[in-house]
Amino acid sequence: MSSPRLRRGVAELVLVLTLYVLYSASRLFADDALAPALARAQELLDVERLVGLHWEASLNQVFVEMKVLGLLSSYWYATAHYVVTAAVLLWLYRRGAHCYVPARRALVAATLVGLALYLLLPTAPPRFVDGYVDVLSLHAADGWWGADASAPKGLGGLTNQLAAFPSLHAGWALWVAVVVQLNARTPWARALGWAHALITAVVIVGTGNHWVLDAVAGWLVIGVGFLVAARLGRRLDRRTGGRSDGRKDAPAPARAPAAQDEPATSSA
Repeated sequence: MSSPRLRRGVAELVLVLTLYVLYSASRLFADDALAPALARAQELLDVERLVGLHWEASLNQVFVEMKVLGLLSSYWYATAHYVVTAAVLLWLYRRGAHCYVPARRALVAATLVGLALYLLLPTAPPRFVDGYVDVLSLHAADGWWGADASAPKGLGGLTNQLAAFPSLHAGWALWVAVVVQLNARTPWARALGWAHALITAVVIVGTGNHWVLDAVAGWLVIGVGFLVAARLGRRLDRRTGGRSDGRKDAPAPARAPAAQDEPATSSA
């Protein structure tokens, strides 16, 4: 690997790790008052009942009663969010800047929007509300996460447990589906991307970690991220006179030399 490529790879790794630290450490800056967070959760629940999206209670009950499903979904919630996203980022990076740069911009922009909403609108997840069960807590003895969060045992206090709205689990999973759809060559890979997004949406609700509207908000945040990334790319292209995603514009076709007029001949 050439030195410039190595430096770019290290810089990208530092950027992604910084994003993860900000995501995990948002608790240090967020309001941890439970009463207003529960009030916002109740408001979300009222809206869901109004529009017919109140599916959390019945789905949560299924995940509690089916112990194997509850255990598998707990591993999915605690693992896939990070592992799959990181794997797709690495895959895009290896495919080239024209695939990686726009996708990374969208993920960063969406995550920053999500973190801002966590700070402005702390919202309690269903597991903090009477009548809902924390499925990950039920299976904490069988996994590497603690009983108070999906973080590793002993580190639950470092996570923001009132960061339900929007769901970046759902948002990042949709990001995976979109970028795989745009960049994968095979139909089965695209299908796996969308399956990942669908399974994640069901898991986050069934385990009692998010409301249905949290997932919807997470998807909308990712949409905003892609819009921001596209607009930023166009602005950088105009500013630099080239492509900001690493592609080189095709050279303009060479113009044929202008035909020379033949000298006029005079008749005697």
